[in-house]
Amino acid sequence: MIDLKSAAVYRTAVALVVVFALPTLWFALRSYGSFELLRSAYQAGAPQTSNIRGWMTLSYVARAYRVEPAALISRLGLAPDTDPNTDLRAVAAQSKTSTFEYVERVQRAVGALMGHGVGNGAPQSSGWLAALADEMLTAMLVYGYPILALIQLFGAIGAPVPDGIAGAVAGSLVAQGRMNLAAASLVIVIASIVGDIIGYGVGRVISRDVLERRGHWIGYTPARGVRIKELFSHWGLLTVFITRTFVSYLSSAANLLAGVSRYRFPKFVAVALAGRVMWTAAYIGLGYVIGSDFEAATGFLGNLSGFVLCGTGLVVAGWIAMVPGPSKNLARR
Repeated sequence: MIDLKSAAVYRTAVALVVVFALPTLWFALRSYGSFELLRSAYQAGAPQTSNIRGWMTLSYVARAYRVEPAALISRLGLAPDTDPNTDLRAVAAQSKTSTFEYVERVQRAVGALMGHGVGNGAPQSSGWLAALADEMLTAMLVYGYPILALIQLFGAIGAPVPDGIAGAVAGSLVAQGRMNLAAASLVIVIASIVGDIIGYGVGRVISRDVLERRGHWIGYTPARGVRIKELFSHWGLLTVFITRTFVSYLSSAANLLAGVSRYRFPKFVAVALAGRVMWTAAYIGLGYVIGSDFEAATGFLGNLSGFVLCGTGLVVAGWIAMVPGPSKNLARR
């Protein structure tokens, strides 16, 4: 007998694989391109220029980075009468070079002009993200690993602290030689696991009713509870790994529910450890790539977030589609 419900789930999963495949590839290519532009901007000594793109005009670039249009045109070796409103794609075509290579040339030109005092550089951001990153960077420079450990510990327990940003900041300090890669990685993993164990332990000693009524004090909300319950019903203990990596903001709630549900402690720790190692590698690696200039990496981070989101959907849909049951049922038709 054919399981129509399973067949419908299978078809839906296959459709989602098709839907997610193209945007995943698109974001992967954009992430690579923005990473290369970020890297070339650092090589040019002007990380801010990583946001220069081919659609921008010469006058737009000059205005954005506070350099004289005439000085930029001269630095690029263009004719003095070149129209400043020409976009970089058109200039690249006239120079018989790719847009990507020409953008790198513009980055170097802007960096050189800024270095010679011809411009004042792009305005510094006063956004909360940049301010928060600066504060943590300062705190870690002064107090080092203890601050990093505390942020990760309280973040894993469920406190509203920016543990992800702290991991990226640690990576930037590693890139600057101010932290040791192995030591920073161990601090993050150990502190996070300790926080996970504390959350699991709290879940073991309280009832589900208490969790629903008082869980908001430790990062558990009704909305998060619904999401975590759905994940546990579909994935079981693998949910602990998923909430350490792809949806890490749900990790503290997953710890509590794992404890309340009486999942075996050794298995919980093993799965949580695997997830934390992957999470730590991702954030420290990200921080190492972007250095200390978070604002310069906005394009790369945006594309990378899109890639991770679509890639996660693609992997989950693909896994569901490959479950043996539905495919066998369809084969019998």
